[in-house]
Amino acid sequence: MVGFLPKKHQKILRLSIPAAINSLLDMLQVITDLIMVGRISAFAVAAVGLGLQSLMFVFAILTVLHVGTSALLSRFVGAKQMNRASVGLSTLLRFAFFLSLPMMLLWYLLASHIYVWFGTVAEVVVLGEGYVQMLTWMLPFIFVKLVFVTALNATGDTKTPMYIKIGSIFLNVGLNYLLIFGNLGFPQMGVVGAGLGTVIVNILELCIYLWLYIKGKTPYIPMWHYSRSLITRALKVGIPASIERSLTFGSFMLFTVIIADYGTEVLAGYQIGLRVEGLAFMPGIGFTIAAMALMGQGLGAKNPQQSKEDVLLILKYTSGLMFFLSFFMILMPEKIVWLFTDDSQTIRESSLYLQIVGLSQIPLAFNFVLSGALRGAGDSRQTLKINLLSLWFVRILPAFFLSWYFENILFVYLAMISDTFVKAIWLWITFERGDWMKIKV
Repeated sequence: MVGFLPKKHQKILRLSIPAAINSLLDMLQVITDLIMVGRISAFAVAAVGLGLQSLMFVFAILTVLHVGTSALLSRFVGAKQMNRASVGLSTLLRFAFFLSLPMMLLWYLLASHIYVWFGTVAEVVVLGEGYVQMLTWMLPFIFVKLVFVTALNATGDTKTPMYIKIGSIFLNVGLNYLLIFGNLGFPQMGVVGAGLGTVIVNILELCIYLWLYIKGKTPYIPMWHYSRSLITRALKVGIPASIERSLTFGSFMLFTVIIADYGTEVLAGYQIGLRVEGLAFMPGIGFTIAAMALMGQGLGAKNPQQSKEDVLLILKYTSGLMFFLSFFMILMPEKIVWLFTDDSQTIRESSLYLQIVGLSQIPLAFNFVLSGALRGAGDSRQTLKINLLSLWFVRILPAFFLSWYFENILFVYLAMISDTFVKAIWLWITFERGDWMKIKV
């Protein structure tokens, strides 16, 4: 399909396109629950949407594994040290499993309090508690699976995760059909059934990755070694990225508190808008995965200039794609949102959100690709500083003030996209300065 393009474009696209498709499918799998429970009520949409967003705190911890695995293993791959890469993978798999256990227990115990903290109505609290508690059972499988996916991406194999994800999408839809609505003799479980279907799918996905690994069908050598020095190197990069992601999601939750004050329909509209926007920028995140991998490989091969050229080419493709998708968000949001809900007020609120964020898709592409590239180079402390300062002083604090002063959700959304533009400019300046070329992982 891309054979007529120059070789450097072929390299980028053969890595980026499967990663982009996989990221898009990953988001589709997440929002399948939201789409199907949308036929129950706005309360169910708010419960599932807020539950998925609150679980992002747990996924923030996953950033330790994602960024640490990519930065470490991609350098070994670039340096053609596959034995070291295999030891690193074995080490990270064991670390991921043991890290997931306390996170699972903690989140299960806290799940019943999340909705109360947000001041949601009683119907949303009741529906949401069972959904989030069900999702916590998938955490060990999610943690270990992420290491496998990232390790394959680091070698340039983005097709295997894509194929596995395609199968899991169909399975997830089928399980939701059976468990949410009680079809074909299955019990009608509602939002809890949506959570159970997601848990089953993630268990089966991990089983496939384990089979491929044990059977030697990946570039890595199956082993059960643990290297303290390698985990230290991975954590050196991963921990700042995880802190950044955790505090970022904390900021997003505060942002959700502002929006929840406008009522259930606005909150449900915001949650749906987030998922639709996720469909638009998940392909961008797929290109970001390619940027992380190629950045690490280039630096591992002692060729930082090649890394820079690869990232800039990825940035061009990502910006073009997200610019194209922004037209649909701005010009026809209602036609997209109706897939999620029949509630007219929720459709109006979601459409407003999509029209506003559609204006910021190009700077969002810069945020994704350049943040990923800097993390792939091991410069996660710089991305931590940029993202947190911009989030608090351009998005969160202005949003609180504007909401209090104008009492209009439009101004809250304007503060949100202003943050996107500021971060894009700051990240570009940082990338061009080139200090990332000197960082050792």
